[in-house]
Amino acid sequence: MNRTERIYKIERLLRDRGTVSLDVFLHELEVSKATFKRDLEYLRDRFNAPIVWDREVSAYRLQKISSETKFELPGLWFSAAEVHALLTMQQLLTSLGPGLLTPHITPLLDRLGSILDHSSYSVENLARRIRIQKLNARHYEPEHFPPVAAAVLMRQRLRIEHYNRSKNASTSREISPQRLNHYQENWYLDAWCHLRNDLRRFALDSLQSVRVLPETALDVPEKDIQKALDGGYGIFSGPEQRWAQLMFLNERARWVSKETWHPEQKGHFDEAGNYHLTVPYSDTRELVMDIMRHIPEVQVIAPQDLCEQVQRQLKKGLEQFRTGSSYEPSAL
Repeated sequence: MNRTERIYKIERLLRDRGTVSLDVFLHELEVSKATFKRDLEYLRDRFNAPIVWDREVSAYRLQKISSETKFELPGLWFSAAEVHALLTMQQLLTSLGPGLLTPHITPLLDRLGSILDHSSYSVENLARRIRIQKLNARHYEPEHFPPVAAAVLMRQRLRIEHYNRSKNASTSREISPQRLNHYQENWYLDAWCHLRNDLRRFALDSLQSVRVLPETALDVPEKDIQKALDGGYGIFSGPEQRWAQLMFLNERARWVSKETWHPEQKGHFDEAGNYHLTVPYSDTRELVMDIMRHIPEVQVIAPQDLCEQVQRQLKKGLEQFRTGSSYEPSAL
């Protein structure tokens, strides 16, 4: 047990029991009398902890300063393991991009950092040893995130300029934001589109401009959002839900059996060691991409049209390679 954990436990014992004898402290903390005395002085000097020795009961207690003043150990609502988990979470939050929580958690993280000065792991060592890499994140304008997040929480409408990559065209839309999604290293905004009178999902990197409007956002029931946007596969939604039956072979079967492709997926191993995965989908685009990255150790069992779509993509890819093999770039 390191110092952070001992200090936390000292404070908790005093809160829970009122008075605590020296023998109880030494037993609970599993330290020598000298170490306990040093921890006690650290609490008094560093945090001004009003811990006093009560001769009448031969035990330590927290001295009452006044009825209005209550002693709190800053940041010590957590054990050392929880502190380290929080600092790791801070690394994750930073990797997500600019958010509304950053200014609120910074003071807490500063206090946690000072507490960890004497623990097994320093803040600097944690930041250096734990890496979070964003490999599939697309670039979006950082100034767009705060107004989008604020509109989601404050229930205000947005005026956005949305770029459709498929059509290579932009449209101006008034939307009522419902929720933000962070999926596959990218941010998406689920919103009611007043232009289309329907629910839509917008990638933040496709927003060319964002403006918060004074009008109150339309609230769509959660069950309607889930039905319209959560039933499909991946980030793509659609009204019709179908089920894909896939079979993974050899070593790939053991890897895929540990993966989550969809919250409602079903999977099992057959006697030959192949892994059968069944997932719902409404739009095939992302599903086909995920299937193709496992070729040749995957088979589409059903439906037939999904199997044919994967076959067409493979044929197109082969044609591209055949074309590319005879391609000679012109001189610059």
